Amino acid sequence: MEITPNAQPKITPFLWFNGTAEEAMLFYTSIFKHSRIGSVQRYPANGTMPAGTVLSCTFELEGQKFMALNGSPAPSFTPAVSFFVHCEDQAEVDELWDKLSAGGREDRCGWLQDRYGLSWQIIPRQLAQLLHTPDPDKAGRVLQAMLQMTKIDIATLERAHAG
Repeated sequence: MEITPNAQPKITPFLWFNGTAEEAMLFYTSIFKHSRIGSVQRYPANGTMPAGTVLSCTFELEGQKFMALNGSPAPSFTPAVSFFVHCEDQAEVDELWDKLSAGGREDRCGWLQDRYGLSWQIIPRQLAQLLHTPDPDKAGRVLQAMLQMTKIDIATLERAHAG
């Protein structure tokens, strides 16, 4: 589905920041190749934040529309909700991992939290292929290898699959 300026998707992730919505929007749109900034509304002189500070904004990452708000104080993001990114190869995994984890935290099994506390899963398409093999021993070895990783390494998964 293509998102046009006048069309609204049925569901849009809405992110609440504490004064960093514009910074986060610029950060995310600088990382993903197919992204764009949509609308930006700023606080007026009599707002709850300094005049000119972003009140809310919209942006797209790889075709997914997001809305962001500068509310105060912001509730904390939790890993219970994460953004799953399908990667084509190790180069894409490495690039996104390095950029999104900078200033954040690396977690297990391809998960990370970025500098704003949002959780991301940076997962190569090969992981699903290797886990869904008909041979349960191969799938088990792949799973055990993945459980030992922070950033997913495709070559290590393939070696585990091969035995």
